[in-house]
Amino acid sequence: MSEPILVCASVSHGNTRRVADAIAGVLGASVISPESADPTGRDLDGHDLVGFGSGIYYGSFHSDLVAYIDALPPQDGTPAFLFATSGLAESRWLRFSASLVERLEHKGFDVVGGFSCRGFDTFMPFKLVGGIRRGRPNSTDLASARAFAEHLRDNAR
Repeated sequence: MSEPILVCASVSHGNTRRVADAIAGVLGASVISPESADPTGRDLDGHDLVGFGSGIYYGSFHSDLVAYIDALPPQDGTPAFLFATSGLAESRWLRFSASLVERLEHKGFDVVGGFSCRGFDTFMPFKLVGGIRRGRPNSTDLASARAFAEHLRDNAR
């Protein structure tokens, strides 16, 4: 397997970058931001596995990550996964992963998994009370992210 790559938009508290670094450490992956990535997708060429992640903002992945994915050329079944941090858990009323999975599949990626955990959240209305999920992701969350990455690595063989 060639070195995986993760495209991570982490802009508020560094929550998602901490998760990306935990996953990258297990996979031996590099981490880039959508802003620094080549808009033609050349950064993804030659990678056998690509991760896409961000915090969740008003129920959606970060707009820079979504715009980057939308601008990518068609893929040829490259395995991909997603990861996220959010103040609120994904539920049947808040399905933030579904839209990104659909976008990735539309581009020709083979989505092989996803990981999310709670993250410190200070967006309205949570800002009024000092935020929610202070201290998250914590060591348990990061251990879960590493376990997720081990599963990806072990199943890619």
